[in-house]
Formats: sequence, structure tokens, C-alpha cells
Amino acid sequence: MRRIDILVTSELDGGMAPFLHDQFEFVFHHWDELGQLPLIEGALWVFADWMLPDMSGLEVCRRLRADPLTANAHITMILEDDDMDDRKRALRSGADDYMIGPASRTTILDRILAVGVQPQIEGGEALVTHGDLVIDIAAFRARWRGKSIDVMPNEFRLLRYFAEHPGRVFTRGQLIAALGKQQQPIDERTVDVWIGRLRRALKSVGAGNPLRTVRSLGYVFDLP
Repeated sequence: MRRIDILVTSELDGGMAPFLHDQFEFVFHHWDELGQLPLIEGALWVFADWMLPDMSGLEVCRRLRADPLTANAHITMILEDDDMDDRKRALRSGADDYMIGPASRTTILDRILAVGVQPQIEGGEALVTHGDLVIDIAAFRARWRGKSIDVMPNEFRLLRYFAEHPGRVFTRGQLIAALGKQQQPIDERTVDVWIGRLRRALKSVGAGNPLRTVRSLGYVFDLP
């Protein structure tokens, strides 16, 4: 089963539930253009609205192209009107194509299936490296100085997300949402369990404790 991550900048008619089709799993994420990206684990498609509360869709597109995690995404600009100048500006900003809004869950899925899913490096880079820490995304394996870090899937995904965003403080709620757990109720204290397991795994291979607790806020991954 191949995963397709879909970032949308506004809520969709029809909801945001995952969709299965043939060998594909389509996973929707509502992304605030000023917020943190979720964990991207598949080929990435972005549907950016032309106008947003805090910036234009054009600026969102430029930012996505400048970020190594999203530079190779397929970006579709959602235009308010079928205007020739707007189409040209969208493509010049880095969008791959455009569609006329409003978008819905159905129209987005139809667009992706009609265009076709092209091979990409899924989830951004194949390796995430910080000093002696190497995370092999394709192999679902993390190593410290060549030693395998024995972690379960949730802890692996958490480590990857922290390593992709070093030095940033995340609340428990943000981590749950980033890992795609928003579809089912999860006690925020469950994050503490994940963090505890991950810390023990890192210490067991001599990596110390790069996961720092920020009181009253959450957790941050300190660069080695």
C-alpha cells in the first residue's frame, strides 16, 4: 500500500477521513500556513488556497518550494476565479497546476487520480542525519554511531519528526496531530510514554538525552 499525504489549507466539504483506492492510501492534513508541517510519510500533494487569512497562496507556494521537506511536492493552487493572470502568477510562484475553487474532498481525490501519482521520494529525504544520528526512512531504522536504536513504530516516527525539526518546541497536542493521530482520541499523556521509551532507547546506545522537556510547554530535540 502506497501512501499519499495531502495538505490542504482550509477545511473541506466531505471531511478529512483517509481514503483507500487500489494500492493507495490517501491521508488528509489540514495545514495552517503559519503552523508546523505534519509528519510526511508518502508522496506529497498540496492544495493551497489563493487567499488565506495571514498570507497569499503564492507566498505559501514559495515557502513550500524553499523547504527541503516539501520542495518536491505536487502543488495545486486553488483559484477563486478562472483568471488568466492569476493562472500565470500561480505557475510562476512554483505551482504545478491550478483548479477553480471551492475544493472538496471529492474534487481533490478526483484531481489526484486524474493527474496520476508520479514516483517521488516519499516523505522528503531518504535519510535524516544529525551528527552521529542517522534515520533511514525507507528501511524504518535509526542508528547512533552505527548502533541500531530499538524503537517501536510510534517512537520511530516521533524521533524522525523531532530530527526533521530540531530546536523547535512541540506541545503534546501538536505531536499527536503531527503523527496523524487526530482521527482517534488519544490522551495527551500518551506522548509522555512515547517520549520515555524513546529516551531509554537513545540512552541504551549511548546517545544521551537529546529530548529536552520544556516545562509547561512540551518537548524539544536538541542538536548533538
